Amino acid sequence: MTDKEVDIQEEKLGQAIEEQALKGPVIEGTLTGEFVIVESTEPSRELYDKNRYGEPQEDKKIYYSFLEAMYLFERGKLHVNDIKDKALDKKTFLKKALKAEPNFMIRYAVFRDLRKRGYIVKTALKFGADFRVYERGVKPGEDHARWIVFPVSESNTLTWFEFSAKNRVAHSTRKRLLLAIVDAEGECTFYECRWLRP
Repeated sequence: MTDKEVDIQEEKLGQAIEEQALKGPVIEGTLTGEFVIVESTEPSRELYDKNRYGEPQEDKKIYYSFLEAMYLFERGKLHVNDIKDKALDKKTFLKKALKAEPNFMIRYAVFRDLRKRGYIVKTALKFGADFRVYERGVKPGEDHARWIVFPVSESNTLTWFEFSAKNRVAHSTRKRLLLAIVDAEGECTFYECRWLRP
């Protein structure tokens, strides 16, 4: 089997794992500020345990970022209500996400692409990046993330200084750098960059 065939098989396995994790009952959540909050129920805990969606908090609730909530909303796994318990449709939820985060669509395209491939994607703000991504089958807490990811629109330019800074962040955190280039149709192309010493 060639490397490309192995990659295709791994991607299919990742997609199957992701599909399995999203089966089951729909979870109800409430949009409050910058999070969608759900009660810690068996389905929400199982979703966290299997694929690390959300972050459990001390108040016995699970907090989803806009990115996670949008993805679960699109996949039919999450219904979102406002604080008055009125159901939000996808368009209304998206408007709220865009208001909170103007670069939301670029970041969401990358998040969705990686999640559909079976990778666990978490925030990487403390590393100075958008996301940290774990190898398929690895969960946060079991091992370290393999990559940090910077989403970039193909219409934007990246200076050598910015590129070098992103490389330094990856190198200093002992992770690989993934540049995720998002085109006008929302399709992603990933470039892995490494810091090498001659």
